[in-house]
Amino acid sequence: MTWELKNTLKEIVAQESGAQVFARGVRRPVAFIYPNTYHVGMSNLGLHILYQLINSRGDAACERFFLPDNKLLAAYKRSKTPLLSLETQQPLADFDIICVMMSFEMDYTNLLTMLSMSHVKLEAAARGEKEPLVIIGGPCATFNPEPLAAVADAFIIGEGEETVEVLLDTIYGLQDKGLKKADILLALAQQPGIYVPRFYKPQYDADGAFCAMQASPDVPVKVKRQWVRELDKYPHTSAIMTSGTEFENMYIVEVARGCGRHCRFCMAGYCFRKPRARNLDVLLDKIRNRPPQTKKVGLMGAAVSDYPQIKELTATLVAEQIPFTVASLRADTLDAELTEALAASGQRTMTVAPEAGSVKLRNVINKGITEEHVFNAIELAAAAGMKNIKLYYMLGLPGEDDGDIEEMIAMTQRVREKMDAAGNRGDLIISVNGFIPKPFTPFQWSPLCDVKVLKRRFKMLEGAFKKERHIQVQTESLKETVLQAVLACGDRKIGAALLEAFRRELPLKQVLKEQGLDMEELATTAYTPGGPLPWQHLDMGFSEAYLLSELQKSQREEFTPMCFDLCRRCGVCGEAEA
Repeated sequence: MTWELKNTLKEIVAQESGAQVFARGVRRPVAFIYPNTYHVGMSNLGLHILYQLINSRGDAACERFFLPDNKLLAAYKRSKTPLLSLETQQPLADFDIICVMMSFEMDYTNLLTMLSMSHVKLEAAARGEKEPLVIIGGPCATFNPEPLAAVADAFIIGEGEETVEVLLDTIYGLQDKGLKKADILLALAQQPGIYVPRFYKPQYDADGAFCAMQASPDVPVKVKRQWVRELDKYPHTSAIMTSGTEFENMYIVEVARGCGRHCRFCMAGYCFRKPRARNLDVLLDKIRNRPPQTKKVGLMGAAVSDYPQIKELTATLVAEQIPFTVASLRADTLDAELTEALAASGQRTMTVAPEAGSVKLRNVINKGITEEHVFNAIELAAAAGMKNIKLYYMLGLPGEDDGDIEEMIAMTQRVREKMDAAGNRGDLIISVNGFIPKPFTPFQWSPLCDVKVLKRRFKMLEGAFKKERHIQVQTESLKETVLQAVLACGDRKIGAALLEAFRRELPLKQVLKEQGLDMEELATTAYTPGGPLPWQHLDMGFSEAYLLSELQKSQREEFTPMCFDLCRRCGVCGEAEA
């Protein structure tokens, strides 16, 4: 049965364009795990960028591992085969280095599954001298690595392009000298942006609450996140084309990184600050020379419509008859030219994220979008022939009350009326998620909204549109919302409970209950401003005082203008010149 499994993996690679397969022994193999399915993982541009970077070294071969889908997983179990790489069908445990891209909290258990079925010990402390080093990067590693601190030998804090070369150079150089794993990890801990948790010990008070992080004397007290100052020095497009992804045979291009809008709930806007744009000529050159089987170009970025030359870029794509789509748009930056360009490329749904239905809450979160901006987007979409409108909202934002939900319902009804008046008979889709506090944002001290209150407010929203044929309401599981909140702001105790739950095949909620902890209570308990935080040993380039000032401004509903040249408010741009 193993040979059939290997053939299946070979067939997946054979259907790709751009994958690089090196004979064993020619280069040092590096395992690259995306802890979700191939379909999801191959849609992630970060994977493509790091795949290109690792392979461009000349001495390393990047080999991909994904969570098998149900059919493939059954084949693994039947044949009792450990997880194999796509490129050469080698077992994960045979790799010296396992790199993991962790983008979502809900993938934590997927990683444990992949390591376990590969016979890689889950805890770094249990892995011996000849067993793999597990290095975790990605957004979750950057803003709070603590729940996976027992699993990882090291974390990459910040943007991987700045650190992956240093990481591999350090490991390879010291391995060639015959140094032990402990010496290699100590050397890694000296490098900017590499966090080695074994050298940092959490401290707890008499009540068992986290109170401090104690660093060993031979490592930095703070780990400084790394970020790319010159984006154009690094790859920024799809490396591999495949039909088996969310964006089938789409050529994805990163036009910009970071966001300077200062939305107070958004981890990406803080951890990946400052906003940076790529050179227009470089973008167009890559797009014009993209693989021939590409169906469409996908323009990616935290706020694509904030790209300074977005009109020139999209006008050129339309003129050259290159179909494209855009990952994210702000209603306050839309105009007829951009909307018509999108419609000409086949886009049929205008997506806008007001996040909140009331003026009060949009002020609280510093969204900077008015209802008039949304109405303008609807009129532009209708004029350009886009049939559907999709709105993103959050429930449970700090300061929310039932009146804000009533205003969200009223706003949605006005949007539907505006669509009808503009002659747009398509669907109005409302996507609503619960607000989850994230580290390194002004709302890191805010709790998850009481779950009973959240449930009631979701019912208010769903009930209001139950009989509306052309208004669809999409919501996520409240259980997942609670779990994400616990993992996003958790410490190493949460990580230990997660490992126990995985080993015993029990829900995390049950294991926590056995330990005298209530999962919903953990999620809805706020950290104290000025008090200890499990992630306080990480440095994102700005101070806690800055975040606290933004929290206070949110409580006063004060607006913070977006980033601008020579701004020195948060400290990140001053850091860039240091």
